[in-house]
Amino acid sequence: MSLSARLNLARFFTGEGPESGTITLTQRRIYILPTQTGVSFGMILLAMFLAAVNYNNSLAYLLVFLLTSVVIISILHCFRNLQGLQLRSGTPQAVFAGEPLKFPVHLYNPSPRQRLAIKLGWPKQEPQRLDLQPREGKWIYLDAPTTTRGRHPMERITLYTRFPLGLFHAWSHLQFEASALVYPQPSGQHRLPDVPFQQQGGEGDRGRGSDDFVGQRPYHPGDSLHHLNWKALARERGLLTKQFGGDRSDELKLDWQMVEAQPVESKLSQLCYWVMQAEQNHLRYGLEIPGSQIPVGQGQQHYERCLSALALYGKNG
Repeated sequence: MSLSARLNLARFFTGEGPESGTITLTQRRIYILPTQTGVSFGMILLAMFLAAVNYNNSLAYLLVFLLTSVVIISILHCFRNLQGLQLRSGTPQAVFAGEPLKFPVHLYNPSPRQRLAIKLGWPKQEPQRLDLQPREGKWIYLDAPTTTRGRHPMERITLYTRFPLGLFHAWSHLQFEASALVYPQPSGQHRLPDVPFQQQGGEGDRGRGSDDFVGQRPYHPGDSLHHLNWKALARERGLLTKQFGGDRSDELKLDWQMVEAQPVESKLSQLCYWVMQAEQNHLRYGLEIPGSQIPVGQGQQHYERCLSALALYGKNG
């Protein structure tokens, strides 16, 4: 078997492999074969043709040729139902281990004709069905179960149709260069450690504490949502962050050594639980694990950075 034949056979079963950007379904990416119903219908047509030949019946010939033309037209419409469709993947949101991932896929119909009864999904799972009007696009969210932390690449998906009569099955395999981050499952038997030290504020009541309100400043990315002045935003004064003064501000350092001797995954789950608790309690906290040290901080970006470090611990990217 030649190299080109082997490549075509590989595409038949698995598609082109991981791809980035927008994928357009051209002629060479779409495959079509008769369904079981189509094979049965073809055998019936053959029997009818043999009977027409045997009895030399003109009406039987007419019926066979009419039904054969319907089959040929069905092949064309089934193939064209996928041809030219454009697909691209979105950015999936990170989840915790045990929660389902949702990979977003956008389908766009650039042609002036409808695309009906299209199905998209993972192999061996129930697909999602959709119709596309002329020049219409839709987002489809494909669920994928998770059991382990780390970066999970998007698996191969299959787009197919049996429109219009169910006699033929046209399909295309696709795989995007997309991945989603799965955080460790937050669990543990230990409560959040007490704040190990308190840092003296060098500016007295103008220091960054949590005792008394001392003023406002423009919003900076990473500021806690609990400190935003939503009333000022409603009055169209812009997004402002409340500042609180005090002589001392609590800082918490979450360290790998603070977790008792446990399996690695249990340690990561415990640290993940502590990070969540620290963020919910509006503490300033840092994280130190082998190979990664995150300084003390606060806010959504800092929270996601800590969880990402835990998710990728011991992983290659």
